[in-house]
Amino acid sequence: MSIDLNCDLGEGFGAWQMGNDAAMIDLASSVNIACGFHAGDADTMRKTVQLAKARGVRIGAHPGYRDLHGFGRRPVAGLSAAEIENLVAYQIGALQAIATMEGYKVTHVKAHGALSNVACEDDMTARAIASAIKAVDRNLKFVVLANSKLVTAGEAAGLPLVHEVFADRAYEDDATLVSRRKPGAVLHDTAQIAERVVRMVQDRAVVSVSGKTIKVQLDTVCIHGDTPGAVEIARAVKAALKDNGIDVRPF
Repeated sequence: MSIDLNCDLGEGFGAWQMGNDAAMIDLASSVNIACGFHAGDADTMRKTVQLAKARGVRIGAHPGYRDLHGFGRRPVAGLSAAEIENLVAYQIGALQAIATMEGYKVTHVKAHGALSNVACEDDMTARAIASAIKAVDRNLKFVVLANSKLVTAGEAAGLPLVHEVFADRAYEDDATLVSRRKPGAVLHDTAQIAERVVRMVQDRAVVSVSGKTIKVQLDTVCIHGDTPGAVEIARAVKAALKDNGIDVRPF
């Protein structure tokens, strides 16, 4: 049995740094790099690509709403499908250009924050993201929240899908993520998270806040790089997987 561990990185901006990218890359098998809209800039992107290449870690574009002030975690209302397609394609292209400078290749795309959350429940947004990915490169893998509208949109577009669950986020009964505005949305207990991830991988299921077991297709587990104690959480998760005979490999 094996599983991919992915992490959202490159989320600093200029002199402002977010998380410990070098330490997280040592623990992840794939990373999603901010492309300048919710976080990141050309210099940060290039440094992150360099770190990933040196460690043989897969890289993906992590496009979000244009919302630096809110870290891309606030929905942007009123965008048309074409506008969403354009902002996603623009960000993928930015990372592809930086990666090409380093002789490395972008392998996947994972929507960030509010853009992903909206798309999980809104058909138009989900289809627009999938359409943009397909238009840029139909071979890019589309990382999608398991059991969400992103799955349906990706399937309809004929994209290769990577089904994702979150190590450090709570789930509602409909398999959506608990809003960060609610208490308990982000988990912090390292031992609890590690045990939870092992169960997710073994059972191919997530457990909601009410205790409901929801079966999911599962290819990758995300650990947020900006969560307090992220490095310790990632180390504990990786160790727990190994102790249970589960290899960590890129999807």
